Amino acid sequence: MRLVVARCQVDYAGRLTAHLPMATRVLMLKSDGSVLVHSDGGSYKPLNWMSPPCTVREGSTEDGQVEWTVTAKAAKGATPDTLRILIEEIIHDSLHDLGVDPGLQKDGVEKHLQELLAEHPATLTPGLTLVRREFPTAIGPVDLMCRDETGLSVAVEIKRRGDIDGVEQLTRYLELLNRDPLLTTKGPVRGIFAAQEIKPQARVLAEDRGIACAVVDYDALRGLDNAEDRLF
Repeated sequence: MRLVVARCQVDYAGRLTAHLPMATRVLMLKSDGSVLVHSDGGSYKPLNWMSPPCTVREGSTEDGQVEWTVTAKAAKGATPDTLRILIEEIIHDSLHDLGVDPGLQKDGVEKHLQELLAEHPATLTPGLTLVRREFPTAIGPVDLMCRDETGLSVAVEIKRRGDIDGVEQLTRYLELLNRDPLLTTKGPVRGIFAAQEIKPQARVLAEDRGIACAVVDYDALRGLDNAEDRLF
């Protein structure tokens, strides 16, 4: 991973346009091909980013100012998204080998949810069948890869509490999965975001991106609290 602390201006052009005026920020260039722009606030979420795979070209403007151009891979005939980073001053620049990451260790409830839904995928949507748990991608495994009754591939991301970050994670998975011709023979891979509780903002973002949301009743899945047997 390359970490750069710099005074920079960032301009994104793609599905929309976005502008970050000149300020001091952290630029992260990860070995998976992603580029992230962070500030000192805003918690964990980057101000802007480019999902892998993408290319970074380091050059300079006509007046000699350092300029990075980050270009995303685009479908044939499509205009690629670009991130233009104009650097006024580099304060810190370092490379770090992080090694192989063992992956996220899920807590007991989340891991058990995945196991239960793998056994009963049709509780998410009728006709859904399991293909594989922990389906691998270049940026990490999808919790469940399933197939619906029409043969369409369905990626399921499972959280205990569903927030915007989980939707972003599933979005990145879907971008990669939809580049695999073996998964898209029947059509684009669709996504299901499953959680015990889904925050309203996450639901709005998911639905805007064509991702279905499923609220999971953990106790009912465990057979301890079947909603059909309740009087009230």
